[in-house]
Amino acid sequence: MFRRLATLLTAAGLLAGLAGVADAGQGGLVWTDTGPVRGTVTADHQLYQGIPYAAPPVGDRRWRSPQPVTPWTAPRDATKPGPACAQSGGAGQPSDNEDCLYLNVTTPSRHGRKPVMVWLHGGGNSYLSSDGFGARRLAVQGDVVVVTINYRLGFFGFLGHPDIPDSGAYGIEDQQAALRWVKRNAASFGGDPRNVTVFGESGGAFDVCAHVTSPLSRGLFDKAIAQSGGCSITWPNNGVIHGLPASSPWISKTKAAADAVTLTKQLGCADVTCLRGLPASAFTAIDRGLTPVVTGNRVLPVHPAEALSSGRFNRVPVIWGNTRDEGRLAAATIAEPFDYPALLKAAYGEKAAKVEAEYPASKFGSPRLAYGAVLTDDTWACNQLADDRLLARRTTTYTYEFADRTAPLGYFGSLFPPGFPPGAFHASEVAYLFDVPTFDLNPEQQKLAAQMVGYWTRFAATGNPNGRGLPQWPVYRDNRVVTVQSLAPSDIRQVDASAEHNCGFWSALR
Repeated sequence: MFRRLATLLTAAGLLAGLAGVADAGQGGLVWTDTGPVRGTVTADHQLYQGIPYAAPPVGDRRWRSPQPVTPWTAPRDATKPGPACAQSGGAGQPSDNEDCLYLNVTTPSRHGRKPVMVWLHGGGNSYLSSDGFGARRLAVQGDVVVVTINYRLGFFGFLGHPDIPDSGAYGIEDQQAALRWVKRNAASFGGDPRNVTVFGESGGAFDVCAHVTSPLSRGLFDKAIAQSGGCSITWPNNGVIHGLPASSPWISKTKAAADAVTLTKQLGCADVTCLRGLPASAFTAIDRGLTPVVTGNRVLPVHPAEALSSGRFNRVPVIWGNTRDEGRLAAATIAEPFDYPALLKAAYGEKAAKVEAEYPASKFGSPRLAYGAVLTDDTWACNQLADDRLLARRTTTYTYEFADRTAPLGYFGSLFPPGFPPGAFHASEVAYLFDVPTFDLNPEQQKLAAQMVGYWTRFAATGNPNGRGLPQWPVYRDNRVVTVQSLAPSDIRQVDASAEHNCGFWSALR
């Protein structure tokens, strides 16, 4: 009854009005379609945290599509974030909590029909959470409503078991449930449910690709931004994390089923019922690194790169890009002695000599820097440019490269050995959009951050990142010269990324 009443009020535009009254006189009380929430009110923004968007996926709901939330009537405390989803301690945030399908909403203090931006956090679909990505600056400077979400990770979100039909993409289904929540509730927080941008970084960017290519995501968003992750990316042995085999963000239904059967036996079970009865700790004790998304199900009927190539994708305007030195983070984590020829041999087999001849250590200053350039170009940049070409054939596409090679290290600092320049490493751009602890920007970097917030939020508002006071960002055209917007302090310009990253060599090598 409550849900139906709230839905009718939302459709009539009345909940947004009630929210506005509450902001002024009731301490940040907002009515959602399942119950009222009371958040934190400051001078320039409001923050609502830990709002459930789906029922806890525990017990019999493990490895099932997200289910509706049970409504409530008393104002719910929304001043603290929800728990991180169950995960190993691989990224320093261990959790055995499966009750984690919560989201946070950050709004400017002045409400209205503002663009809504939904953030999918990184972590390779195995690690991290929405907590730690403060959205005050993005919301206030960009005049947008920002929603950050948690979603099932690892085995809980992406187990493709042969006895569970259409399994393997529950984390993506969680995100779709969150996007439907946004459609129903954005107006109550001052957002426009008809103007939603989904954006994410690394694993979250792979998920953005999933939404761009999933038929079940059609109509749930209007624009998309993928930061350091896309549809065509693959990597060789040790290509993204040292010790991980060659793979990609995607795994076939057949391979996922075989892996699930192996896991079932490893955990001493014979069937799914037994697996559902195990504690979360049985799964989080296994750290498998990055978690691939299963294709060949109703969420992703075909491989995302195939969907782009055939044109069977959701044709919304996109921003697609990466950082200038993506691979240096992976190169930094390899212990001494650093054996460059052996690493190339492990990655490229009989082609290793050709790669070393093209990327000699002497040219880059050290074997570790040469290896970082190899991973940047082969794994990230050239595959990202392949996406750009496919997208630009059928939809409005803007391409970029974050190129601040003096970006602060923040909590990544301990991963880089002394004397090894990190450059514009993987994930270094995130602190220019979000308020991330331990990342301190100097004045020039603060200016670049303001420009990036301007680009991102103008795109969210209009589908075009260009605006007053911003260097011109041309739309990408599918042609032989792949130009991208290079984003560096006091140096925003177009560069030929294909030449910069030696993509002709990698294309010929394959």
